[in-house]
Amino acid sequence: MITVTFYKDEQLVLGVKTNRGILDTEAASTRFPYIKDIPKTVLELITGGERAKQGLKRLVENSQMDDALFLKEDSLNYGPCVPEPPKIICIGLNYKKHAIECNMPFPQVPIVFSKFNNTINAHGKEVLIPSTSSEVDYEAELAIVIGQRAKNIKTEAALSIVYGYCATNDVSARDLQNKTSQWLLGKSCDGFCPIGPNLVSKEEVENPNNLTITLSVNGEIRQDSNSSDMIFNCGELVSYVSQHITLQPGDIILTGTPEGVILGYPEDKKVWLKDGDVVTIEIEKLGKLTNTFRRKQNNGTVQGDVMEVSGTI
Repeated sequence: MITVTFYKDEQLVLGVKTNRGILDTEAASTRFPYIKDIPKTVLELITGGERAKQGLKRLVENSQMDDALFLKEDSLNYGPCVPEPPKIICIGLNYKKHAIECNMPFPQVPIVFSKFNNTINAHGKEVLIPSTSSEVDYEAELAIVIGQRAKNIKTEAALSIVYGYCATNDVSARDLQNKTSQWLLGKSCDGFCPIGPNLVSKEEVENPNNLTITLSVNGEIRQDSNSSDMIFNCGELVSYVSQHITLQPGDIILTGTPEGVILGYPEDKKVWLKDGDVVTIEIEKLGKLTNTFRRKQNNGTVQGDVMEVSGTI
């Protein structure tokens, strides 16, 4: 199942991606009030398990004869595919070629850091470049969305507690990130974690450890890799994090970025993201994520254009 969220009358609504467009579940559930077990939010969908997904499937089937219930994707004002994750857990330096381009050794254990919820952003929304930074970078990443509460789960069972996956951009202000040994400041500026637009349940993704990932800036390919280049795969990451932190439904784990980030370029080739840059991330099976980069000025005004993040279904 592929779901999205979108704004309708200033309220966030759950939508289901179908061949006919995006089903407006709010409108459809009003049209068919006798259909039970329909989740109204992403968290209800995640925690509702198979029963919630079956409720949505019945809603889609009953809605087929009513064109008005299906919306065109390009007409939507998207929200984050996971609007309020309890935790945003990030993994650093988790691709072999990325570690090599940064002249750093492969980590012996996953490098874990975090972002805050103020970073959550959505498809089509602006990403503001802070006035305090001049070195903003992109990072295309596969995100794991946790489906069940888990602690001390073994690697071989770890993917069983996953709900699904989405595309994300771990936007990073490198000058702020590298001010100290703690990366948090450069990772947690407002809007620095666009996710979505699609939340793809795990049965749609046969092997998350073998997905093509690309990123382009203004049409120029910058990152072109595959999740098979991870040092620690998805199951290993979920297991490792659960040894230390209890995972909850709706938590997201950003699994690291491949080679090709601006930070890895030679000094004379580094051109940091600026007003007008359009960034497109494509992750196999996970859809497209598009954002606009704006330069935030000291007086609070904004100028600039767009950054786009995109994926392939």
